[in-house]
Amino acid sequence: MNSSRAGPPAVGATVASVLDRSTEQLSRAGCSDPRVDSELLLAHVLSMSRAGLYAESRRELTVVEEDELRSLLDRRMRREPLAYVLGEWEFRRLTLRVDSRVLVPRPETEVVVERCLALLSGSDAPRVLDVGTGSGAIALAIADEHPGARVTGIDASPGALEVARENAARAGLDVELTDGDLFRGLPGASWDLVVSNPPYVSPDEIELLEPEVRDWEPRAALVAEGATEAVVRSAFAVLRGGGGLVLEVPPGDAGRMSDLLHELDFARVRISQDLAGRERVVEGVRP
Repeated sequence: MNSSRAGPPAVGATVASVLDRSTEQLSRAGCSDPRVDSELLLAHVLSMSRAGLYAESRRELTVVEEDELRSLLDRRMRREPLAYVLGEWEFRRLTLRVDSRVLVPRPETEVVVERCLALLSGSDAPRVLDVGTGSGAIALAIADEHPGARVTGIDASPGALEVARENAARAGLDVELTDGDLFRGLPGASWDLVVSNPPYVSPDEIELLEPEVRDWEPRAALVAEGATEAVVRSAFAVLRGGGGLVLEVPPGDAGRMSDLLHELDFARVRISQDLAGRERVVEGVRP
């Protein structure tokens, strides 16, 4: 990990000067978007919006604020994910607590939720199973945006379930969260929807990832051979007729997963692109 540390604050440091200095430090540390990171960290310390930073650009930071910012910068310069440094992250309409027990929710996973909601459209009280729920992002977003849905999230990690339960309580959403290992088969029967963002990084790929992922995010939630295939095969057995399956898959793997769904006799198989135009979401319906 990067061992750089944020330098001491300048006397009478203003919001504008601190932003400039923080951006330079994060850039030297190799962070991919140092200006945005600087804005989000300083906005967090000052309890204001990013736009508010520019409206208050001449405001001087107190010693306490400077110390807090320096501590957060030190963590980010070691390439700890920004979401972990902030302690929370935005996902659709929710603000979720995140830490090293769970993956950071990503924009492509919001597309997964969109496809889930499309499949559930017209169903008043669908039963939904989120496999490998992590922070609860998918399960809670579905419960939030489809109030009639009865959502269950399973995960093999006790730590992840603790985070998900805290997020459910913070959001005021009634979601069942329970222990479950996708390799042991899926619980229950007659689900209207099974959704999963399973581990899909291969062991030989992990060292090629950015330090934020490789060194900080939970390895068990990233790396597992055969996890996606296990979810697909188990889902067919527990879905009701007409029930849907939605999966997030790695770039370049959508075609192979689509073929597997066809092989298992799923109907209405579809591939959706993420916001960057990559094929990242595969879905199908049990006849």
